Amino acid sequence: MVDIDLLSFGNALKYKKIAGNSHLWDPIRKRFVLNAPEELVRQLMIRYLIDALHYPQKLIQVEKQLVINDLIRRFDILVYDRNMQPFLLVECKAPKIEIGQAAFDQIARYNIGLKVPYMLVTNGRIHYCCSINHEDKSYAFLEEIPNSEVVG
Repeated sequence: MVDIDLLSFGNALKYKKIAGNSHLWDPIRKRFVLNAPEELVRQLMIRYLIDALHYPQKLIQVEKQLVINDLIRRFDILVYDRNMQPFLLVECKAPKIEIGQAAFDQIARYNIGLKVPYMLVTNGRIHYCCSINHEDKSYAFLEEIPNSEVVG
C-alpha cells in the first residue's frame, strides 16, 4: 500500500458553481467537471501526479476511451512516458468504495491492450500501486508511485 495524503493537495483545486452545482477545474481536459466523489479523487490524484511527482501535464490523459474485446471502456488516468508509451494506469474510486478484487480486475482488463508497466488503484484514502512484468506475467506491489524521473 502507498502512503499518500491526497487531501493535502485540495488547496490546489479550483471550484466553481455552475447551474447550482459544484464543479472542479480539470487541468488536463481544460474545463470544469461536475464535483462528484470519484471526480474529486481523480482531481486530487492529478494534482499529486503533477505537483508531487512532477509529471508534465502533456503526458497525462483523463477519461479517454479504449476498446477491449469489442467493448468500449473509459480509463480514469493514463500517464505516458517521454516516448509517448503508456506508463502508469490509474483507476479512481469514490472514497466510500472499498478497493477489492473487482477494482483490480477492472484495471487489469484495461491494461490488456495498454500494457503499462505500472498500475495504481485508489479511492482517495487507500492507494495500491504495482509494477507489472508482462513477459513473465507477474506483478509486485510497491510502497511508492514511480515519479517522473523513472519515466523513460
